[in-house]
Amino acid sequence: MGVKLGILGLGTVGTGTVQLLQDLVGRNPLLQEIEIYRVGVRSLDKIREVELPAEVLTTDLEAIVSDPAVDIVVEVMGGLEPARSLILQALKNGKHVVTANKAAIARFGAEIFTTANQAGVYVMLEAAVGGGIPVIQPLKHSLRVNRIHTITGIVNGTTNYILTRMQTEGSDFSDVLADAQRLGYAEADPTADVEGLDAADKIAILASLGFDGRINLQDVYCEGIRQVSKTDITYAEKLGFVIKLLAIAKQSTPSSPSSSLSVRVHPTLVPKAHPLASINGVYNAILVEGEPIGEVMFFGPGAGAGATASAVTSDILNLVAVLKTSTVNPNPLLTCGHQDYCQIAPMTELVTRFYARFLTKDQPGVIGKLGTCFGNHGVSLESVVQTGFQGGLAEIVVVTHDVREGDFHQALAEIRNLEAIDSIPSLLRVL
Repeated sequence: MGVKLGILGLGTVGTGTVQLLQDLVGRNPLLQEIEIYRVGVRSLDKIREVELPAEVLTTDLEAIVSDPAVDIVVEVMGGLEPARSLILQALKNGKHVVTANKAAIARFGAEIFTTANQAGVYVMLEAAVGGGIPVIQPLKHSLRVNRIHTITGIVNGTTNYILTRMQTEGSDFSDVLADAQRLGYAEADPTADVEGLDAADKIAILASLGFDGRINLQDVYCEGIRQVSKTDITYAEKLGFVIKLLAIAKQSTPSSPSSSLSVRVHPTLVPKAHPLASINGVYNAILVEGEPIGEVMFFGPGAGAGATASAVTSDILNLVAVLKTSTVNPNPLLTCGHQDYCQIAPMTELVTRFYARFLTKDQPGVIGKLGTCFGNHGVSLESVVQTGFQGGLAEIVVVTHDVREGDFHQALAEIRNLEAIDSIPSLLRVL
């Protein structure tokens, strides 16, 4: 018997989720247990990027959350209302909920999770923070035995894109914002992003998980990036920093049970050697520091249909595993279901770039002979550099374009027979 989904919303994330659930080749076989049973939309007449039977679509969202046949409600409509009310109604009706709605969770989390606990169901929210980056589940499970000291994140792609452009181009905030809006990286009303409100929602959620307590959103200090000028960015660069909008949750004295939390969002000068300094463009990253693990960083696309759909669907998969677990059948995500061996390609079939360093006798035409041997085996050279002499021998370094490993080694075998070649002391693959 399949697990029936009721999906609220068929916008960017909803469409991405449906597309993923319809494209099952090469994915976890447990996804085949899922039936897209009902999808709530604003209009039945809109042309859509996914094909669904007409009877699946409905404008009656309340009917979805109250339908006895629906096992899991997936809320990807966004906004505060009616999302909050629909989530609560679904939970009261005994349905598990998957949501990407960081604003609703940050503001109404206490109400939502209290209701879920009373009903004996789960609320899953991997997609609410960091898009496709798996950070919620690691905080809830993998890192649970650690004492978390600090969570520091670049959790808003729009502001990171703007600050990156300002840094690399020396542009003004207003010019980059206008360009970001034109490219679709920033909303027509960018307030939630540039004022830090979106990041505040996200760090409130991360802090709640990392420090095992509810966070009052009004207690989160919030400062945006409008006041950051290209002059500030230039001076920061000269001083060895980059400016990032950071969301930070930090415990004052980690080992003390009475330790207080600092939870804040603000532009910050980050030393260039810091792991978060190199996170550019629309990417997100969350750095978690704890004991005994030390530092762990989660990095990836912080938004987008595919990335967010990946997080939503992973939550759905976890709930399907819960629903399929019984005293007879163990949790299918915790057992090993692999029956067959993967087919591993031989190294001779690998296609990669190579770096090779040759020591040659100081004779004219050596580079030309190298080029000829490589060309005989279809090896194209990206660069050739004669770096100097070592013990009376000329040192030549080459970097290839992508080449089949077997062809490259055939070329080397021919090169080793050249009278001018003394040795090939170094051979490395290039990423």
